[in-house]
Amino acid sequence: MEENYQPAIIENQAQTAWEQSGVFSATEASHKEKYYCLSMFPYPSGKLHMGHVRNYTIGDVISRYQRMLGKNVMQPMGWDAFGLPAENAAMKHGVHPAEWTYQNIDYMRDQLKELGFAYDWSREFATCDPSYYRWEQWFFLRLLKKGLVYKKTAPVNWCPHDATVLANEQVIDGCCWRCDTAVERKEISQWFLKITAYGDELLADLEKLDQWPEQVKTMQTNWIGRSEGLEIDFAVEDRADLRVYTTRADTLMGVTYLAVAAEHPLAQKAVESKPELIDFINDCKVMESSEAAMETMEKRGVNSGILATHPITGEKIPVWIANFVLMGYGTGAVMAVPAHDQRDYEFAKKYGIPIKQVIYTATNEDDRTSEQAFTVKGVLNNSAEFNGLNFKDAFKAIADKLEAENKGKRKTNFRLRDWGVSRQRYWGAPIPIIYCNDCGTVAVPDKDLPVELPKDIVLDGTSSLATHPTFSDVECPTCGKAAKRETDTFDTFMESSWYFARFASPKADSMLDESAKYWLPVDQYIGGIEHAILHLLYARFYTKLLRDEGLIVADEPFKRLLTQGMVIAETYYQLENNGQKHYFNPSEVEIERNDKGKVIAAKSLADGSDVIIGAIEKMSKSKNNGIDPQALIKKYGADTVRLYTMFTSPPEQSLEWNDAGVDGAYRFLKRLWRQAYLHVNARISDAVVDKNSLNANEKNLRRQLHQTLEKVTDDLGRRHTFNTAIAANMELLNSLIKFKGNSANAHAIRQEVLEAISLMLSPIVPHICRQLWLDLGHKGDIVSASFPNIDKTAMIQDSMTIIIQVNGKLRSKLEVDVEATKDQIEVLALADEQAQKFIKGKSIRKVIVVPKKLVNIVI
Repeated sequence: MEENYQPAIIENQAQTAWEQSGVFSATEASHKEKYYCLSMFPYPSGKLHMGHVRNYTIGDVISRYQRMLGKNVMQPMGWDAFGLPAENAAMKHGVHPAEWTYQNIDYMRDQLKELGFAYDWSREFATCDPSYYRWEQWFFLRLLKKGLVYKKTAPVNWCPHDATVLANEQVIDGCCWRCDTAVERKEISQWFLKITAYGDELLADLEKLDQWPEQVKTMQTNWIGRSEGLEIDFAVEDRADLRVYTTRADTLMGVTYLAVAAEHPLAQKAVESKPELIDFINDCKVMESSEAAMETMEKRGVNSGILATHPITGEKIPVWIANFVLMGYGTGAVMAVPAHDQRDYEFAKKYGIPIKQVIYTATNEDDRTSEQAFTVKGVLNNSAEFNGLNFKDAFKAIADKLEAENKGKRKTNFRLRDWGVSRQRYWGAPIPIIYCNDCGTVAVPDKDLPVELPKDIVLDGTSSLATHPTFSDVECPTCGKAAKRETDTFDTFMESSWYFARFASPKADSMLDESAKYWLPVDQYIGGIEHAILHLLYARFYTKLLRDEGLIVADEPFKRLLTQGMVIAETYYQLENNGQKHYFNPSEVEIERNDKGKVIAAKSLADGSDVIIGAIEKMSKSKNNGIDPQALIKKYGADTVRLYTMFTSPPEQSLEWNDAGVDGAYRFLKRLWRQAYLHVNARISDAVVDKNSLNANEKNLRRQLHQTLEKVTDDLGRRHTFNTAIAANMELLNSLIKFKGNSANAHAIRQEVLEAISLMLSPIVPHICRQLWLDLGHKGDIVSASFPNIDKTAMIQDSMTIIIQVNGKLRSKLEVDVEATKDQIEVLALADEQAQKFIKGKSIRKVIVVPKKLVNIVI
């Protein structure tokens, strides 16, 4: 065995051996219990950052541990390769997005391999490969036949710089999350997947996910937002009825105005007679429409001049055009009850609209509306025949009346909206639709799939398939006449919503084969909490679609979910000066921020010079400026990086990066290596533990070993608290270092402890543990070894340590038989040599014996 720990040599040897043996290749032909472990696949940005390393190390630890339990483990890896960043980067560097993407994939694949992850690389794919998105297109057309896909014009968040649609969650402070351009609202025609058709099932099946974090389930519950309410029609002269939806039908008699979105037909009608409204309507078209923005923005509106008729009282109700109503939500109109909704209240106060209170407490206490809305459910008053009814009874009575008069109906609504999947950029999967003047909307025939992206495109910042000179020209597959292709591409969430299923049958000449039914659902899924809603919800939706198509049998995609915390590198800033990147600790720079708190410049505190002109940013995944772990691997080795990311905090919590901690992890591995080296060089061959002749120190070390095994088994398997598993092994190594003895038993126990530490830590630091395993005399690779069994007999204590106190102060310790009685312990304590120094010649008032803990002698 080499005297010095040399991670570069050890890790290269291990990785070469694993690759040559194909030990991590998974097969369905196994008698073992299957275990599918998956970490969210990366976007090929060019290099891994420490968030990637942590995420994938967690998955690898779980996979390797489950393999040691004898399971048939699959852990695949691939690339979420489509998207706007690749297009923008390719344009910046003057290359095609495919070339840029595959170069990045090659580099990042090598990085993953250097970290020693136990991936089945035979299942690798990139979502930009036509052999992958072919089946996405095929499935889209199946959903179109089922009526689960449709096209409509809808208002969207539009980034004029990137020339594409943004989800509400991608709009931050009114600007695009990637380029900081002010976002506009725009009406465009888009394709939608009818996720609302599965709203009830998506909500109900959350109850099945008992191994998901409650936080994630709560977030999805709120996002789906199921509510029981009432659709109510307000008659408008010479126009179609104005329909609203409300969950508070009990407040209907307090309606004093209605509000519609700027895009609502009534708003458009109002402009014909009041052209002065056009400026307000145009302002609404460019405002941010995310929920957070809608909550905090100033509520503004204009009176349309149109009146609607209250369905019960017959009163004329003014219709306002308001910026807080969105056409894409519900009916694009709301009934406003200022007395019982705070937003309506503030709007009414601002514009002098009457406020009519119709809900009170049973005692008429604390229900006044002179200063704010009274939003609590209570008893109706000022409500004609509904006076005196509570919320439940009032809802039923009002619903019955409106339904009987054909002016309303009960309805279950969802906050969830159908999924808009159209994007107006080049680098995405083409939507397989053809438009013919004679035949209308026509699906691309299966034999013509995939519809591939053209490779001869010049990217100029506004490029899309619509700008390509020939892509859209095609013959109609139905009539043969000249037609046009759809030029939008799919939202990249489409690719990531089913990739986990394709990993199960990546080479199939169909979307999925029988292998998918074997592997799914995923047993353990790992990824960031930021994906709690969109990705995880879409993946759950897609799983149900695949099930209903008969392609899989699972109802849910992921049995168990672990949401790891972020890697927070608060100790670094990345500064770019003349094209060169430098990393600084905040204590080394003086930073200047703009009025939004964004860092715009920095000076070196060392010499006062400007170290950057322009922007400076903290490390960020979306900005692609995280720490590349390559330098750390080169300096310390992959095992040290893996160990540090697992030890510093529990997986669910954020990890605050600290270079000193990395160095500490490296020192621990060197200490472990040193102990193995000393033992191997002094080892007595074939020494076996003789349990019947162990001395006290030997028993204590074996007891600690098997107590550690018991803890680590729980930490790795059930709790996933890898940090405490590592800490327990560190404590065990410390005890081994202190352990003295040269007997055959002592040598055998050292061997047992070093073997156990190697096995327990091999999921976390597999390279060094593989070499230790071989140097300790084993022939096979540790990846094929089983996790060690716990020897319960070793954990039985023959004796225990009792503390001796005199007047509550520690004076001595006493080793006694575990079966010793209280009287026997008292006699031994009083006779103890150290205790005698404090009690000799004193009057003993009493002796307190706390079983298995202490004796307190009161003098």
